Amino acid sequence: MKTQIDHLVVMAASLDDGVQWCEDTMGITPGPGGEHEKYGTHNRLFKIASPQFPLAYFEIIAINPLAVIPKRAQVTRWFDMDNLTLQKAVAQGPRLVHFVSSTEDVKAARHVLRTQGIERGQVVHASRQSSKGTLNWQITVREDGERLFNGCLPTLIQWAKPDATEPLRLHPRNSLPRSGVTLQSLTVSHPSGAKLQAAFDAIGLAHIAIETGPANLVASLQTPKGLVQLQSLGI
Repeated sequence: MKTQIDHLVVMAASLDDGVQWCEDTMGITPGPGGEHEKYGTHNRLFKIASPQFPLAYFEIIAINPLAVIPKRAQVTRWFDMDNLTLQKAVAQGPRLVHFVSSTEDVKAARHVLRTQGIERGQVVHASRQSSKGTLNWQITVREDGERLFNGCLPTLIQWAKPDATEPLRLHPRNSLPRSGVTLQSLTVSHPSGAKLQAAFDAIGLAHIAIETGPANLVASLQTPKGLVQLQSLGI
């Protein structure tokens, strides 16, 4: 089994806040994204692929204040976005909160984590419209919306429909232009570092340094403004 970093997730109080933060911090304006009707969220994206992380892109995500979700269809938002502590933190400024890893078999990867006592969540089918057509994916989302391990355990994603012959044909990295930002490294620190290391090894996720210590995600990115480090700081 092999998985790799798919994208970093930065949560903002609003997309306008996220765009301004991105321009101030990294010197670029993020590209367009889309809306996620099921969860009432929307995003902006830009490419951060590098030789070590060929699929990587960057997602700035926020709750969509204009989204209307019928009460009978309401679910807890993904990435802990309904968590009041997290909302309070991002109200002070956008924050790196999580990352997503791509796998060729999301159900198998989820099962492997379950054998280690980690419930990554149900496999949910999702989609949104893109400039190249309908973008489909399968993603693990817990009913409580939790990221787990303070965001240090990735959400799992498998692109396209299960029977797709070219699953990465519409992957966002294919339609996003070069941004001038590249991901250099991602480091994970957590009190349960050994358990995370075992989980990463089990799903074949490499090129991420794991330390045992206070919970934190640290992403190092080369940008037009030089080397920038983003941290989750345990949120």
